[in-house]
Amino acid sequence: MARSDKHRIPTGGDSSSLGQNPFGDLESSGLPAGEVKPAEPKQRRRVKGPTKRGRVDVRRETAGRGGKTVTTISGFQKISKPELGELTRELQRACASGGTFKQGTIVIQGDRCEIVMGILEQWGFRPVRTGG
Repeated sequence: MARSDKHRIPTGGDSSSLGQNPFGDLESSGLPAGEVKPAEPKQRRRVKGPTKRGRVDVRRETAGRGGKTVTTISGFQKISKPELGELTRELQRACASGGTFKQGTIVIQGDRCEIVMGILEQWGFRPVRTGG
């Protein structure tokens, strides 16, 4: 079985087709001209300064979870469900762990009370540690 040499790239040292830029020989004649717009950063909704959104309870629980520790946040008032979803995602990112929002309570995996309380203060809540 003989191979055809017509599609091979020369690998000798004196070939100029394999310079520093591997895309240097490509032609752009068939591409449309257009402007390249820089991507704008995604803006998160942040509450500026302390607003009064009320007290929320932050507690560490292990009961009924197979010995796993979770941080629960409950008692939300003056906040909509879409904002609670956004708050849940921000808490997950900040704590680098999983979490969920069910029936008015945010559950974050692990003992992350201090991190959670800091973020809740940024959002204008008054977090209070409850339980043991």
